[in-house]
Amino acid sequence: MGSLYSEHHTWLHGLRPGLKLGLMAVLSTGLFLLQAPWAMVLCALGCAVLWFSLGAATRVARRLIASVLIAAALIAVFHAVMGHYALATVSALRLACASTLGVALTVSTHPTQLLQLLEQLLAPLGRLGFPSERFALQLALMLRFIEHFFVQWKRLDEAHRLRTGKGGGIRLLAPLSIQMLQTARRVADALYARLGQ
Repeated sequence: MGSLYSEHHTWLHGLRPGLKLGLMAVLSTGLFLLQAPWAMVLCALGCAVLWFSLGAATRVARRLIASVLIAAALIAVFHAVMGHYALATVSALRLACASTLGVALTVSTHPTQLLQLLEQLLAPLGRLGFPSERFALQLALMLRFIEHFFVQWKRLDEAHRLRTGKGGGIRLLAPLSIQMLQTARRVADALYARLGQ
């Protein structure tokens, strides 16, 4: 499966995964508590500084962020047409900032580290009979499949652009869905063989 993790070492790679996840959770929560447009603009500036500070590590996720920014712009236009200019600013910048934080965590934290962290966080629930290891694996797989979706979309779009000279758009949905289903089947078979269940 593809991954958005970047081998280009940055200052964020040096932080512990638990610290990064905790900071992302706190900052993301703060984004949804803020309602003032000026405060959200300051957050957006901070996220832009974070993004550019990661340098080449963001290369694998630039197409993803570009699509997020397009979606944020469409949201802003919709609210602006409705006459809600403050809401347009807050909604668009909130989406862009939350996505930037998530991408920053993803490009700087290896999937194995995330899995180990999730297992550690859920371990106390295991004493109560909760299948913490299995749930941690499910969360890790969900994160990897989200990454894999965008990696495969990027590859298909690049291949289509090479053949036709323009982006694939919604025409890529069918081949993308087939590839994702095939990947899910392979992962399921591998887990069945490894776990014997």
